[in-house]
Amino acid sequence: MQVANNVDIDSRLVKTDFGTWEQTEDEVNIVVDLLPFTPSGTKCRGKDVSVVATPSTLTVAVFKQQIVKGNLFATVSPSEMVWTIEDNKLNITLVKSLKGSNQCWTSLFQDGSHSADPWTLDNMRKQLTRERFQRENPGMDFSGAEVTGNYETGGPDLPY
Repeated sequence: MQVANNVDIDSRLVKTDFGTWEQTEDEVNIVVDLLPFTPSGTKCRGKDVSVVATPSTLTVAVFKQQIVKGNLFATVSPSEMVWTIEDNKLNITLVKSLKGSNQCWTSLFQDGSHSADPWTLDNMRKQLTRERFQRENPGMDFSGAEVTGNYETGGPDLPY
């Protein structure tokens, strides 16, 4: 994932009871902190984790204890999902079905659970707009760009 130099990654992370999530134009990245769900003295391995994604749902279980379940905010491509365990953290990458800066998820699930607060959502939208500008103008550097104005829906429609 490419992140602009001047953007604090923490400003785009949504903190949850199980860890964090964030997004790019193309992906939703979820990090589950495994320590609270791992028996003392045990190291969590791939066989101890179950991650099941359909186009509209996500279910995560650790040591057969369900810790995440819900109808996703928007659809994903489950066949492109990737998950890894690293440093007692489960990293899940979901690929959005609808991609682009105007496809900003305001929460992880349709019921509004794990919603981004207004400040974080604003930073997410700005970053998605920067990513769009970078994709549309590969020879230019937008890493230091300040995004203002109409970016809530992915930025202005520019003539080509």
